[in-house]
Amino acid sequence: MTSETRVASIDELEAGFLREMGDDRWAATETAYALAVLHRELGNWNRSREWVKQCLHLLDGFPSDTEEQVATKRLTAGGVPLPTYLHDGVVRGRFGTPA
Repeated sequence: MTSETRVASIDELEAGFLREMGDDRWAATETAYALAVLHRELGNWNRSREWVKQCLHLLDGFPSDTEEQVATKRLTAGGVPLPTYLHDGVVRGRFGTPA
């Protein structure tokens, strides 16, 4: 595995999320999605749901009328594969509706 394919630690992704919130909210949304995926894979269901909620909250602030508006800007966030399109329906389809 090369450094390009290494999955970032949760701490690294959370630090990236905080940086991104200041200057690139779309990147922060992608990172929130990646954090939800990582926590789910580790069996941290409550933390995964928290990141799903954060991702959905951030998505509310973006238009979603066209594919271009919901297309992810990166292939991965911290080594976690991102969907081609990131919108409410994709998140709820992959994680369900958070309680």
